[in-house]
Amino acid sequence: MRSLIDILDLTTEEINDLVAVASDIIQNPAAYAHKCDGKILATLFFEPSTRTRLSFESAMLSLGGQTLGFSEASSSSASKGESVADTVRTVSCYSDIIAMRHPKEGAPLVAAMHATVPVINAGDGGHNHPTQTLTDLLTIHHEKGRFNGLTVGLCGDLKFGRTVHSLINALSRYEDIRIVLISPEELKLPSYVKKDVLQKNNIPYLQTTDLEAVMPELDILYMTRVQRERFFNEEDYLRLKDSYILTPEKLANAKADLSILHPLPRVNEISVAVDQDPRAAYFRQARYGRFIRMALIMKLLGIQ
Repeated sequence: MRSLIDILDLTTEEINDLVAVASDIIQNPAAYAHKCDGKILATLFFEPSTRTRLSFESAMLSLGGQTLGFSEASSSSASKGESVADTVRTVSCYSDIIAMRHPKEGAPLVAAMHATVPVINAGDGGHNHPTQTLTDLLTIHHEKGRFNGLTVGLCGDLKFGRTVHSLINALSRYEDIRIVLISPEELKLPSYVKKDVLQKNNIPYLQTTDLEAVMPELDILYMTRVQRERFFNEEDYLRLKDSYILTPEKLANAKADLSILHPLPRVNEISVAVDQDPRAAYFRQARYGRFIRMALIMKLLGIQ
């Protein structure tokens, strides 16, 4: 039995295989409509989510399976003080696979140690979000046809953004990748990510506060929101939340084939005027999330 807690739990070959299967699902959905007949996915969401929870449920339903679960801690026995270990031991009795989101870093790892079915980390605090990273990689592959030889700009909250940390980990294993880190000083990428991932893998990177200055170099622009829920005080959040707002004007010098990604939800960091630009890939990205999760569920359940 195998779980997915961190994107590094998967080899690059496994990631490439998942991308290939997801691409086949997009082409031939009917061939996969009964792959999980009789299987049950439990979604244990101790933190609010729209896209991740619904895309997991949509993925399982699209495979012919069923879902059960809760969408906030207050509607579970966690509100009575039940431990994560006891919750997953119990839910393992009712399901074949578990997708879990939790505000505490490391909670899905604890869950995987006590569950008797595979556990998928659907986001833990500011730490990891491996299925968002798989979604990002599928999107990049569909937009660019490759993972190698890309200049990827990451903009916004690089300090608390778990999607950013996971994506950097994944991209660091491909060839000829260059990373551009765009953020206010207060939300810079943590030094341990720079040291343990970028420097260790000899990935060239640039740190800047100026989005427009680096725009012409980018193949991918990955926007993120400044997350109110990760801040300790409201003043800091209000001061930084509008640091980078992407507008059509700021895209004037961008490449014609730039792809703009965003894990969503968007607050106001991308102007709605950008939505009409063919380079805006973020709603395509949300759609791809269902297909890569379908591929992952089948893999962890051992279904060919």
